[in-house]
Amino acid sequence: QVQLVESGGGLVQAGGSLRLSCVASGRTFRNFAMGWFRQAPGKEREFVARIDWSHGITKIADSVKGRFSIARDNAKNTVYLQMNSLKPEDTAVYYCASPARPYRTVATQDSLYWGQGTQVAVSS
Repeated sequence: QVQLVESGGGLVQAGGSLRLSCVASGRTFRNFAMGWFRQAPGKEREFVARIDWSHGITKIADSVKGRFSIARDNAKNTVYLQMNSLKPEDTAVYYCASPARPYRTVATQDSLYWGQGTQVAVSS
């Protein structure tokens, strides 16, 4: 059974930093791409970042480029989202996600396993 468990959310002042973690279990982590999405109140869930398997090729959404980065530690079955220079508009529930099949990038929100989400709140 695949499980994704996020942690690291919280309340931070604008300009601050947070690092989110997502621990995956139930399959061979290194063979699967990982991604982060977020959903702000009253808005649709949107893509934030992804990292592919093996070579770890990454893609970051334009809205957070230069402030957020994604990394993975295959030995710890963990993917991280480092968030710097946070803004109030970054306030959202952040979700970790991963494709159901190996060697597939996170291209859409379909056919993904999801974590339960972790709340990030940025005060002005």
